[in-house]
Order: sequence, then structure tokens, then C-alpha cells
Amino acid sequence: MAELESLETAAEHERILREIESTDTACIGPTLRSVYDGEEHSRFMEKLEARIRNHDREIEKMCNFHYQGFVDSITELLKVRGEAQKLKNQVTDTNRKLQNEGKELIIAMEELKQCRLQQRNISATVDKLTLCLPVLEMYSKLREQMKSKRHYPALKTLEHLEHTYLPQVSHYRFCKIMVDNIPKLREEIKEVSMSDLKDFLESIRKHSDKIGETAMKQAGQQRNLDNIVSQHPRISGGKKSKKEVCASSDLEVKNTSPMSEQDSGILDVEDEDEDEEVPGAQDLVDFSPVYRCLHIYSVLGARETFENYYRKQRRKQARLVLQPPSNMHETLDGYRKYFNQIVGFFVVEDHILHTTQGLVNRAYIDELWEMALSKTIAALRTHSSYCSDPSLVLDLKNLIVLFADTLQGYGFPVNQLFDMLLEIQDQYSETLLKKWTGVFRNILDSDNYSPIPVTDEEVYKKIVGQFPFQDAELEKQPFPKKFPFSEFVPKVYNQIKEFIYACLKFSEDLHLSSTEVDDMIRKSTNLLLTRTLSNCLQNVIKRKNVGLTELVQIIINTTHLEKSCKFLEEFITNITNVLPETVHTTKLYGTTTFKDARHAAEEEIYTNLNQKIDQFLQLADYDWMAMEPGSRASDYLVDLIGFLRSTFAVFTHLPGDVDVHSTMSGKVAQTACMSACKHLSTSLMQLLLEAEVRQLTLGALQQFNLDVEECERKMQS
Repeated sequence: MAELESLETAAEHERILREIESTDTACIGPTLRSVYDGEEHSRFMEKLEARIRNHDREIEKMCNFHYQGFVDSITELLKVRGEAQKLKNQVTDTNRKLQNEGKELIIAMEELKQCRLQQRNISATVDKLTLCLPVLEMYSKLREQMKSKRHYPALKTLEHLEHTYLPQVSHYRFCKIMVDNIPKLREEIKEVSMSDLKDFLESIRKHSDKIGETAMKQAGQQRNLDNIVSQHPRISGGKKSKKEVCASSDLEVKNTSPMSEQDSGILDVEDEDEDEEVPGAQDLVDFSPVYRCLHIYSVLGARETFENYYRKQRRKQARLVLQPPSNMHETLDGYRKYFNQIVGFFVVEDHILHTTQGLVNRAYIDELWEMALSKTIAALRTHSSYCSDPSLVLDLKNLIVLFADTLQGYGFPVNQLFDMLLEIQDQYSETLLKKWTGVFRNILDSDNYSPIPVTDEEVYKKIVGQFPFQDAELEKQPFPKKFPFSEFVPKVYNQIKEFIYACLKFSEDLHLSSTEVDDMIRKSTNLLLTRTLSNCLQNVIKRKNVGLTELVQIIINTTHLEKSCKFLEEFITNITNVLPETVHTTKLYGTTTFKDARHAAEEEIYTNLNQKIDQFLQLADYDWMAMEPGSRASDYLVDLIGFLRSTFAVFTHLPGDVDVHSTMSGKVAQTACMSACKHLSTSLMQLLLEAEVRQLTLGALQQFNLDVEECERKMQS
């Protein structure tokens, strides 16, 4: 058993030795470990020593076998060594010579290397500069455009710089600085363009009256042209309507480039002569700041912000424009300037509406116009109420019509303005009535209440031409002769016609029908007759110092004026072309007015006579206790009868035609006589019935009877 184990150990040691001999020394660790893990390492060491000795003997044998060759090799090697030393010396000498000779070459090569490096750097620099120069040029161009206030081209340049040029050289530091400055440049362009817009808004605010004045002047010329064309249709060829003129003007402005370099809001225009054509309102305004700013904000994506700002500012300006000055009612220039500013504002807005897409829209314009219309009408109602001069009211009406026609030409509804003019017409009528009150008062106060004397045919025809009077008997009479009426008759008649003309002037250009004009004139004329003229006549009749002769002349005058009413009817019919027979035609009430005045004059005559009778009766001094009557009538009664006879003689000796004479001597004299007699009889009866008369004598009654008989006798004669 022990022998078997010994054999196995020996075989294992043999295997390990072979493995050590055949294995790399770096990998024998596990093999040696297996030896030390066993218990026979001493025996393995013995075997290892034995194996080493075997190998040493083999090496020694081999060395002995090759020793002579080794010696020969050493001998040859020593020879080679000598030759190698010589060769080394030659190589060293050659190297020294080569080094000495190559120093200049090395220097030249270094210089060449540096030149090649510089050349490469220059080439790279040129390439980089080729990329950078366009960027710098574009940036310089951008700065130049901004300096010259060409903001829209500057914005386009900025877009090209940002999206086309800078991405190619984005790794350079100066490009990064440019990129960082781009938002600031955009903001600067926005601010500068907004500043230009503010200047434009301020400029058109200051010059709105000039724009409006030009537009209204153009509308006035167009209206005059239309009137000429309507009267002479054949000359209308080749004339442009206002719409065509505005359209052509709008087209010219539409073709204006938004990149125009002019930033002024209002162009300077010299005053043209009357013969020269008035420029269009748009020709006075340079809208390029608005277009540029709109394009700039659109490109920057802030169009809505710009639209809101523009509309907000224009609304503020509209409120300022629509606020009338406190003294506007004092002169027509105040109204004209107010209207010019409003027209100028809406001419600009209408032009902006048609030359931009969406900056303002129709709803916005309509909203502004509704506000303007309400405020304008309210202001006109307030300020026109202060006007007491009919000429100013008429001029204001013409100015309002021109104002309405101008804005209507731009498409704005103006019906409310014409409705308001009908309200002003009532005020105009009131101012006319006040004016004519003074006119009639002056005529009546300055009249001498005597028949008009004429000395020749020329004066006669002149008066007949002023007043519709025909009398065959008077025409046959030789000169000098007299008209039955005084001077106030033709004067009043002509002033009534002047009043009708004044009313007709107000109705012009109000787009009223002939029937409406006729109705307006007739109503105003009726007010003139029934209120103004009637009051003036009544005041004259009621004056304390008016005499019976003047009252009789007033009766004659009013009679002739009453007859002239039919001629006034014809006069109104001729100027309105509306026949009196037309349905709803208002009739003139002049006949009633003059009849009332005549009746008032007659009553005044009767009243004055009765007052005179009372004054004479106050002189009566009867002795109711007298025993014997007097030999004749009382002195007061004789004087009273003499006064009445002279008064009635005035009635019967009035000059004039047969009709008037018979009327006065018949109706007025007869009625006056009857009224006087009745009043006298009543007063005499009152004398007898007074409470103070307690007893009467027969002599007193006989004297009273004598006075009554005297009255009967004189009145009958």
C-alpha cells in the first residue's frame, strides 16, 4: 500500500516537473501551490534538484560541443567591433558634417513652415471674413437706415440679418452681441415708428380745420357745379363727380409705398387763387407714417396692439374735436372752425378706412359718427339758441347744409342734421319776427299818417310798382294828386315780401318738397301778420298821443293792406309753384289781421269821442233851482256840438277813391255819430238822475230841454 502511494507521488511530481518545464513562469503559481498543498514537498524538492543537475550536465555537454564555434564567433565579433568603431567614427563625422550643412536648411524650413502656417491662417481668415463681412455690411446698413428714419426697410434688413446671415457666423462673439441686440433694435424701431405716429396724430389734430376747410370748399364747388349742370345739362360732359375725385385721390395715396422716407404729417400747401382748382383734402395729408407704423407692427406681430392704440387715440381726439368753444355762437367763424375740425377728422378716418386693411372698420367709423352726430346736434341746439341775428342763423344754416353735404359725400348719414335744421327753422322764424317787429315799429313810428302826395308820373309809377294799387278815378286826376293811404302801406307791404324772401332763403338746399316749402313760408307769414304786425298796429292804435285823423288814416291803410292779401297769396304761389287750391295748403290770415286792426282803430275813435264828450260834460253847470230858463243853449253844449261837427267833417272830407270815401263817411262817420249821440244822451240822462239833484224847478227843466233840442237840431243838420 505504501509502495502504491509512493508511485503515485512520484508520478505526480514528474508531471509537475514537466509542467514547470513546459509552462510560462508567470503561470506556474498554481502548480507550485499544488506541491505545497501536499505533504511530500521535500521529496519534490529532491526531485527538482535532481532534474536541475541533469539539465546542467546537458548544458555543459552542449557548451563543450560548441565551444570552438563560440571562440571563433567571439574572434569574429572582436573584428567586427573594430570595423564597427571605424564605421561609427565615419557616421559621426558624416553626421557632424550633415548637421553643419543642414542648419541653414533647417532655418529655411522653419521659415517655410511659418510662411505656410501664416498662409493657412490668412486663407482661413479670408474665408471667415468672407462670411462675416456681409453680416457687418447688413448691420451697418441697418444702422444707416435707422439713422435716416427708414424704419420699415430697417426692419426688413433686420429680418434678413437675423435669419440669413447671423446663423452662418453664430459662433463669433460679435455675432452673439448682435443677436442679443436684435430685440432691442426691434423695440427701438417700434418706439421710433410709434413716435412718428404720435407726431402724425398731433399734426392732423392741429390741422383738422385746414383739412375740413378744404373738403368743405371742395364740396361747395361740387354743389355749384351740380347746380350749373342741372341748369345746363349739355356742359356736364367731362366733369368728374365728387366720388370720382375722391376715388382718384384715394388711388393715388394707395399707390404710395409704405417705405416712403417722408415722415411729415401735413404737407404745406399755398393758398390757391379762386380760379385755380381746390386740391383734394387727402392731398394735404401725408399718411405714410400711419402706413409704415402699421406695416412695422404687423411684421413684428403686434398689429392688434397698434390698432387698439390708434383707435384709442383717435377717440380721444374725436372727443376734443366735438367739444365746441364756449363763445362759438358769437360769430360764424366759430361755427365754421368747429365744423372744419369735425369734417377734417372724418375725412382722415374715411381715407384710413379705404387705404388700410382693418386698421379701422366700418363699425368703428359708424360708432364714432353716431357719437359725433349726437354731440354736434346737442352743441348746435345749445349755441344756436343764443343767436338773435337772423342773418347769422341763415349763415349758420347754409354752413350746416354744406357740412352735411360734405360728410354725405363721404358716405356718412346726415338725415338727423337736416331734421335739426327744421328745428332751427322755427328759431330762425322767431328771430325774423323779432327783427321785423323793429322794422314795423320804425315804419309806423316814422309815418306821418297822411296821404302820399305825388307830383309827377314817375313817382306815381314807383309807388304803384311797390304796392298793388289800381284806381281809374285817381289815374284820371291831374298832378299833383294824392294816394289815399300813407307811406307805411307800401313799406309794410314790401317788408312782408322781404320776410317771405328771407323765409324762402332758409328753405334752400334743405331737400324739401315745394309743398313743404310753401307750407313753411305761409305759416311763418301768418305769424308775421297775426302776431308781429298785428301787435305793432295795436300798439300804434293804443298810443295816448294818437289823434282821430291818424286813426282814420290807419283804418284806410289797413283796408288797402287787407285788399293786398290776395297779391301776397299770388306772390307766394309764384315763388313756390304750389297752387292755393292744393290740398293741405295753408291760407294767409292777413285779412283777419287787418280787419281786427281796423276794428280796433274804430273802437279807439269811438272811445276817444266819448272821452271828449265826457270832458265837455264835466263843464256842465246847471242851476237846478233856477226860476227862468236861459235864452239859448248852454255854452258847454254849444262847444261840444262844434267839436263833433268839426270831427265828422274830417271824416267826410278825407281824400281817396270813392269806395274808401263812402266807407269812411258812411260806416265810420255814421257809427261814430251814433255812438257819440248815444253816449251824450246817456250822459245827459245821468245828469238828471244824479243823487245830488234832489229837486228841480220848471226853469231848470226848460233850460235842460233847450239843450236837448239844440242837440237834436244840430245832429239832424
